[in-house]
Amino acid sequence: MTFTLYPAIDLHAGKCVRLSEGELDTATFYNDDPAAQAEAFAAAGATALHVVDLDGAFAGGSVNGAAVERIVAAFPGRVQLGGGIRSRATLDAWIARGVARIVLGTAALADPNLVVQSAKAHPGRIVVAVDARGGMVTTRGWAETSRVPVAELAKRFEGAGVAALLYTDVGRDGMMTGVNLEATLALAQAVRIPVLASGGVAGLDDIVSLRAHAGDGIEGVIVGRALYDGRLDLAQALAAA
Repeated sequence: MTFTLYPAIDLHAGKCVRLSEGELDTATFYNDDPAAQAEAFAAAGATALHVVDLDGAFAGGSVNGAAVERIVAAFPGRVQLGGGIRSRATLDAWIARGVARIVLGTAALADPNLVVQSAKAHPGRIVVAVDARGGMVTTRGWAETSRVPVAELAKRFEGAGVAALLYTDVGRDGMMTGVNLEATLALAQAVRIPVLASGGVAGLDDIVSLRAHAGDGIEGVIVGRALYDGRLDLAQALAAA
């Protein structure tokens, strides 16, 4: 299985930020120009990008759409987009605008039929976010924690044509305490859908550890704060991946 590293661009008020454990009041601003950040990632060798409309995730609809459009226009590789996409019309519109893959999180729990029908209409382009706090799925920008176990939600979409599962340990996101390899691998082994790892990546060791399990179903990793804080060199990270 091909293993892909996705630099992350999280959007808040039209700017690049990073949060700690998904809390907006912890936002650290890194770049006022998201498109320029996307170009910098491309120049370092990135071929895929993970973009999240954080405000959209909380609002339930696109908030940073203009910034996303500029990123898609500036980045020559594949852009994966999540945050506030909870209708088929919105999803179709973003794919028509050049987004390669759409990440559905809250909608996957609240409206599983949207996932199934969208995956059927757009094969290989729908990703289901299984964000976890204490092993339970979180929704609405991680503001709410459900009583649904991660593996249970993931198994609902086996056979639906979903491209991947995006697993994030919310408690580690933005904390750079190390990726939750054990939980990520357990999910990858529990389902037949490839898994993307996210949350807590602190350095090359995390990437190497995840890459070693590509054969077990881990298809890639999303890296954020470690890149912005300079603890991880993107070119080196891409080489390790």
